[in-house]
Amino acid sequence: MGIDLPLIWAVIILFGIMMYVIMDGFDLGIGLLFPFFPDKDERDVMMNTVAPVWDGNETWLVLGGAGLLAAFPLAYSVILSALALPLILMLVGLIFRGVAFEFRFKARDHERRLWDRAFAGGSLLATFCQGVTLGAFLNGLPVRDGNYAGGAFDWISPFPLFTGLGLLCAYALLGATWLVLKTEGELQARMRRIGARLAWITLAVIGVISIWTPLTHPPIAERWFSFPNIVWFAPVPVLVLLVTWGLLRALRRDGHASPFLLTLALVFLGYSGLGISLWPYVIPPGISIWDAAAPPQSMGFTLVGALLVIPFVLMYTALGYWVFRGKVRHGEGYH
Repeated sequence: MGIDLPLIWAVIILFGIMMYVIMDGFDLGIGLLFPFFPDKDERDVMMNTVAPVWDGNETWLVLGGAGLLAAFPLAYSVILSALALPLILMLVGLIFRGVAFEFRFKARDHERRLWDRAFAGGSLLATFCQGVTLGAFLNGLPVRDGNYAGGAFDWISPFPLFTGLGLLCAYALLGATWLVLKTEGELQARMRRIGARLAWITLAVIGVISIWTPLTHPPIAERWFSFPNIVWFAPVPVLVLLVTWGLLRALRRDGHASPFLLTLALVFLGYSGLGISLWPYVIPPGISIWDAAAPPQSMGFTLVGALLVIPFVLMYTALGYWVFRGKVRHGEGYH
């Protein structure tokens, strides 16, 4: 029995994207919350909670993109052709966010306001474009003779735009609960209140997407509601409700780590639901991971490198978070 290289690479890429969503999601979420906290000291604390680790978090985005190119070049070319504009705008947003991190701490007071806007605006642009890209991908990409057969602006439609707004809510929730974990006092109390509101909004977004996708895509409806699939997949929406209830309860009961961990669980469940809807298509609605796979020799060669690199990335990521664990207070942190 041979090794299923496309399946292995699909798992690696899905893992990389999931790690990126979790780890860079709360970085971007802090940027989304920035406009609601005009006080300089509070903004300093908010940025200092992620300043030592934010750049390492983007490693997972590189892994996902490089893995897609190495293992599924057809999907890479089609996705970049179809979604070039939102992906470029996403990178522009990430660049502004990254530059703002470094320049803000060295800027004078009047210059700092400029970099605060760059941080918030870059986070907003990057997050919204990621959500639009996800929504357009879920809608499906037409392919003819191995090439993208749609238009350059097909992604501008109601569902992708809604998913862009929905991801803003999810990342803001990640940012709020991360700050509950890392801060204290009045800033933490305000983040609890904001987190509770965002939890309800995120649950509503998940509900709308869960209804919208099967209504507009019969294969997805068949996947979820046919027997026995409905029995196997029913725990996902049930767990979403239970985790949201637990999150709201933890925010009310002054939990510190539990709100963030429950938000991670909620994001993972949403990600799992998308995976169930799309599997095994790497270009929905009809090109599977096996159809789009690179030659076995290429996949095997690059797999060796990936399996060597990923454990080191996990180790230095874990070490970074361990070294910078604990609460962040005003006057402490990265400079």
